[in-house]
Amino acid sequence: MLGSYSYMNELSLDGLARPVASSECLSKNDNPVLYPQAKGIIQALKSKGISMAIASRSPTADIARTFLSKQDILSNFPVMEIYSSWTHKTDHFRKIHQKTGVPYNSILFFDDEHRNIQAVRNMGVTCVHVSSGVNLDALKTGLQGFAGTNSDPQYRTLGA
Repeated sequence: MLGSYSYMNELSLDGLARPVASSECLSKNDNPVLYPQAKGIIQALKSKGISMAIASRSPTADIARTFLSKQDILSNFPVMEIYSSWTHKTDHFRKIHQKTGVPYNSILFFDDEHRNIQAVRNMGVTCVHVSSGVNLDALKTGLQGFAGTNSDPQYRTLGA
């Protein structure tokens, strides 16, 4: 599935809990479980040379990093913009853009909050709303939207 989309530069996964895990990680002792297809998708993207970043709100960045480490996926995210406050999602993306130089129109973003999808879409980012985590259907929808073959992936809600 990824072979046709080798020109994609960046994938940003928001929310350390909802898009990739089935429960919140509120302390270093928590052991949330990744959604069944999330880790495989992350590994496949990495194997294709697609850079990934995290744009998330989490109580503390160290808890978020502990969660990623426990799931053995921390090394897949060289850029992480994790804020404990209710910072606007566009701030996360401005920082990711500053750090990577990747244009907004070269980023594919998954989120479970419509307000984040709307704000980031206005920056030129291809967005997919996921209510039950990143899975192969969400990835396919995102890749099709990214390629311009899906009429409006920004408003497609999967798993709702």
